[in-house]
Amino acid sequence: MDTMAATIERTTANTIAPSGETTRQRATRYVLAGIRIALGWTFLWAFLDKMFGLGHGTEAKNAWIEGGSPTKGFLAFGTAGPFKGFYTEIAGAAWADWLFMLGLAAIGVALILGIGMRIAAIAGGLLLVMMWTAVLPPENNPFMDDHLIYAAVLVVLALLGAGDTLGLGRAWKRLPIVQRFPWLS
Repeated sequence: MDTMAATIERTTANTIAPSGETTRQRATRYVLAGIRIALGWTFLWAFLDKMFGLGHGTEAKNAWIEGGSPTKGFLAFGTAGPFKGFYTEIAGAAWADWLFMLGLAAIGVALILGIGMRIAAIAGGLLLVMMWTAVLPPENNPFMDDHLIYAAVLVVLALLGAGDTLGLGRAWKRLPIVQRFPWLS
């Protein structure tokens, strides 16, 4: 019976904080969780502003719920560079609006909750790289801009399991469907 109690105690301790964790490792976990949540809020805020026209990037009259297009303005008039033609052609298309808005919402929620980190990193990275290609070359640098850095950060967060701290990552990974299809983790 004592062996079973000791096993339960170790298992419980390891789900709260890995055994033998140093102060630096714990601090790193929390910093990465904070970055994950902040980046998730960036995606979710873009969704909310475009959906409701909260006035920061989207005026109320241009909100999606008011019939505005979340892709039309920028893609039709703000793009530059070698992919301008591609982006102006899809500007305002219903399928592009839906994909963009679903992507922003899903990526934001996944990052904030710490679930589906691999999918969030891939989808978020793809969306960010597309945003980067929409304005080539970037305004302040011949090549590098914040979109590429955010995309790289998403990969780091997924690789390091940043959804496990201050998130539902551990519980998510224990779901039968995620156990069966690990790419969902």
